[in-house]
Amino acid sequence: MDTDTDTTGILDEALERLHSTGPERHGWLTNHAPMAVEALARHGHAAAVHRWLDGYAAKLEESPAPYAPVTAANWREALGDPVRITDWTRFFGRELADRPWREVLAEWWPRLLPGIAGSATHPVIRTGHAVRTLLAPGGETAPRRAELAHALGYWAARHQPLPPLAPLAAAPDAAAALAAVPPVPVREGGIRERLAQLSAFPVWGGAADPEAARALLGELVAAAVHRYATHGHGEPIMLVHAATAPNAVLRTLPALPRDLWVPSLAAAWAASAAVTAAYAPREAAPYAGTGLAPEEVFARAAAHGDDHTIKFTDTALDVGGPLALAAAVRSVELNPPAYGE
Repeated sequence: MDTDTDTTGILDEALERLHSTGPERHGWLTNHAPMAVEALARHGHAAAVHRWLDGYAAKLEESPAPYAPVTAANWREALGDPVRITDWTRFFGRELADRPWREVLAEWWPRLLPGIAGSATHPVIRTGHAVRTLLAPGGETAPRRAELAHALGYWAARHQPLPPLAPLAAAPDAAAALAAVPPVPVREGGIRERLAQLSAFPVWGGAADPEAARALLGELVAAAVHRYATHGHGEPIMLVHAATAPNAVLRTLPALPRDLWVPSLAAAWAASAAVTAAYAPREAAPYAGTGLAPEEVFARAAAHGDDHTIKFTDTALDVGGPLALAAAVRSVELNPPAYGE
């Protein structure tokens, strides 16, 4: 649901408030605030944005100190170096000040795409939210371009390619492909330790043209949302990314040249499968349906206040339908509330 945030400026105010903070805290935990406030504003809860930020403020840290400028000549050596987060953000700030944002995005998207799993896919998710704001009517404001610089800078600094993967048997559809993803052998430690164990994925998602890629990407997002209803209990916070990461890619497609859509599908599948392998439980669990309307489901997520739950519900509403709404309600039930409900 679109809102009047383009005229009220609440979202832009919130983004400006956040741009003095870094994308992480404690050295590796992600700052979800820019993504959550965008989703809140998008779904008619702009009036709650600053109050939500007040509650989240204890999780914010100042931007890290710069290390050395990233330039067109040295960017390759800086790629994937988290010490350079602020250097990368400043680099993209300069790029976006000098050139149209779509041009910058088109140049850097294929460079960043192989590292889509970096920082548990949060950078690409932040990029998807930023692009959605820029694509909105009247959305090309300075705070929203700055938000894209922060998102791309975070992605470049946390760029992390997956290990080489062997092909497994082809799956007939996205749901079957996710179900066939083999779990990592040792299900301990953080996501970097788990992703290092990946060895093979089912073959799925071969697309002959951009429109087919877009359709398959939508199928993947829907399958991941639906699977959360039955498997989200395995790791309720981390498994939301199996859906929100490919949806971030789907949201970005309209801003990209069409020749980038097919490789975008392949990367989104790898990201969703990687999160599934790292965290999905071996057994499904029952779930209850819901009689709530979409706006009621999002209102419940907003009241719950958890950033991952808000973002997952935002994606579930993009998918739509009873099972997606039930999955969103399941995320409200499984994830700890922000406000001690």
